[in-house]
Amino acid sequence: MNVYLIFIITVLIIVAIVLFLDRRFQLLRDISTATDKPYSLSRVQLAWWTIIIFSAATTILFKRGEFPTFDQSTLILLGISSATAATARMVDLSDQNNILKTRHQDSGNQSFFLDILSDENGASIHRLQTVLFNLIMGVWFIFEVMRNISNPGMDVNKIIPVVEGNNLVFLGISTATYVALKSSENRTQPVSQNDGSTITHGQS
Repeated sequence: MNVYLIFIITVLIIVAIVLFLDRRFQLLRDISTATDKPYSLSRVQLAWWTIIIFSAATTILFKRGEFPTFDQSTLILLGISSATAATARMVDLSDQNNILKTRHQDSGNQSFFLDILSDENGASIHRLQTVLFNLIMGVWFIFEVMRNISNPGMDVNKIIPVVEGNNLVFLGISTATYVALKSSENRTQPVSQNDGSTITHGQS
């Protein structure tokens, strides 16, 4: 079977599973009190790299009969996405437990792209940077896998490309910026005092 067809079929199967789980268990959604919860950028990023890497490895398995050993850079790539999702979840739980926080996630779903690009002020540049860099790196990753697997003399463990250190650093900085700004993206409501004046939570 053609290698491109194997890859496409694998991607479609995994995407269908992810979409089913999202519909059933809200796999890709933010923590939210809304009925139609918005999509989470960190969870979508983790799903994006999981789909790409697993599809690439499965294609190699079917085409070469061997499951590749992942390079350290691939594991770091997945680790960055996993750490981003875990940290973003902790931020969400912290905000949810703060009764003075007005969470924009609780306003519900807008659309897939608006959800992952928006904070409380609408579409934001740091989220756009994260989306674009993950998209570009993902497309490059797929291209390299398809090119390498078409070479019959290529070592099966070298088909999945090595992500250079500076690219991993840039991805780490981009996602760290997203998480850092996420921790302050929800507004804090004023706290009323007995004398009728108000103070802002965290101010003296």
